[in-house]
Amino acid sequence: MTDPAQLPSDDRRTRLLAAAAVTLGGLADVLTPLGELFAARGHELYLVGGSVRDAVLGRLGTDLDFTTSARPEQVQDIMRGWADHLWDTGGLAFGTVSAAKADQQLEITTFRSDTYDRVSRNPEVTFGDTLEGDLVRRDFTVNAMAVKIAADGSLEFVDPLGGMDALLAGVLDTPAAPEDSFHDDPLRMLRAARFVSQLGFALTPRVRTAIEAMAEEIDRITAERVRVELDKLIGGVHPIDGINVMCETGLAQRVLPEVPAMKLEIDEHHQHKDVYWHSLTVLQQAIDLEEGDPDLVLRWAALLHDIGKPDTKRNEPGGGVSFHHHEVVGAKMVRRRMRALKYPKQFTEDVARLVFLHLRFHGYGKGQWTDSAVRRYVTDAAELLPRLHKLVRADCTTRNKRRAAALRATYDDLEVRIERIQQEEDLARVRPDLDGNAIMELLGLPPGPAVGKAWRYLKELRLDRGPMTRDEAEAALMEWWKSQS
Repeated sequence: MTDPAQLPSDDRRTRLLAAAAVTLGGLADVLTPLGELFAARGHELYLVGGSVRDAVLGRLGTDLDFTTSARPEQVQDIMRGWADHLWDTGGLAFGTVSAAKADQQLEITTFRSDTYDRVSRNPEVTFGDTLEGDLVRRDFTVNAMAVKIAADGSLEFVDPLGGMDALLAGVLDTPAAPEDSFHDDPLRMLRAARFVSQLGFALTPRVRTAIEAMAEEIDRITAERVRVELDKLIGGVHPIDGINVMCETGLAQRVLPEVPAMKLEIDEHHQHKDVYWHSLTVLQQAIDLEEGDPDLVLRWAALLHDIGKPDTKRNEPGGGVSFHHHEVVGAKMVRRRMRALKYPKQFTEDVARLVFLHLRFHGYGKGQWTDSAVRRYVTDAAELLPRLHKLVRADCTTRNKRRAAALRATYDDLEVRIERIQQEEDLARVRPDLDGNAIMELLGLPPGPAVGKAWRYLKELRLDRGPMTRDEAEAALMEWWKSQS
């Protein structure tokens, strides 16, 4: 079967549009009555933006975006009684009405011709009168295609800005001059990198040049909005390409400076692995180990696991290079950056803990760890253990096949030991062999800090020795308590 990407441009266009028509035809139960409702009130209705792009690419989801000549209040009136649910999540002021019908989420926005103050990214919303005026204000031409939804259910493809040409060429270009577009809304620069990751497209030269010249404008955007785009980028199909675009254009230096900082200079006297490309390779190998949907915690940990190396680099006698305790420094840097980007506390802690633990395995040697060390490895990782397994395996980027095979075999051995000890001891619920009440009764203590200290001692003892009988635990506690007294 011929790969559509190898077909001449006109043939590819025909096939893609035909496939999109079939996809949208499958939504006739929603699109046809919706077109009838708007036409009956004398209004135009178009499927638009990412919905059209994704229909052409064969990846349309359940979120449908529309634009219309009707004003928001008219849209509400038209949809009321037909939609299963109708709500306003704050978008009404921007001309957007949200609704649900069957299993589809709909957003219908009045034609707009916004103006920006170029200080914030908040537009002064002005409703427009034409589709063309609405499309030209959009971020990229591939997102500026439309499909007219007629009353009879027919679909008409509308592409006044060459979005299909850009899609066929696999490039991202702006409808207007990129400098104007990015001055209006600097977040579009980061969206460009995000679409590189999600779609596998490349930037046109003029778009890349504009981002390089205007990267500092991204400082106008709130940390929360930046975080959303970064998550979409790292969760894409081609995140390495998106990260490279950020680093090459200067965007990363503004929003995620620790990543381009990993491009350490390599000299002829002190050779070491390129930390930046090593980290991107680890990211890709971690993605290859995923099961199901993108795991953002794992992906962020893979990308950032070595960000502590620049700050800990030391040139050693004889030409070597060391990065002592870079995992400790890196975990602190992760917390600092993710807090600045307003990540949730638990997400931040999960990524930081994986970064902190990613080197622990290298002390395992050829299986020299005691069972106590294995218990601590499992306990310290806790619910992150499956992700830690993937991160450690992904962190092997050596080209030496024998060394790579030996590392895999060693980690296989560790996982077997973990499985055995878990089955024997239920490591997921490691607790002291005596609870707080038993400690207070045995030592004659009231509730207080001393009880907590005794509890922690027993937990450490449990990790070292494994399960004990009650008599053994009581004897150990009494001996410890005497030493404390």
